[in-house]
Amino acid sequence: MAEKISKLWIVNVTSFLLFALLGVTGLINWLLLPRGYGQGAGFLVSVRHSLVTMHEWAALLFIIVVGVHISLHWSYVKNTLGRYRKKK
Repeated sequence: MAEKISKLWIVNVTSFLLFALLGVTGLINWLLLPRGYGQGAGFLVSVRHSLVTMHEWAALLFIIVVGVHISLHWSYVKNTLGRYRKKK
């Protein structure tokens, strides 16, 4: 039981950190960095592309971590769905 709790804790912290990274990189790209290849914005455009790449990888890892989270809670999901099925 303690092993499952430590796994859940690690998955929850990892998902929070990835979600925070997604929020920060998304907001920086959306609100602060210039779009396109404007004159004199070469460095900022390269930063933008790097952040977009980081955002995409964080999104992929977040989806994987959410899948792991659901698999760790799978018995709860099955029990809850079973209760709703019995009521109908």
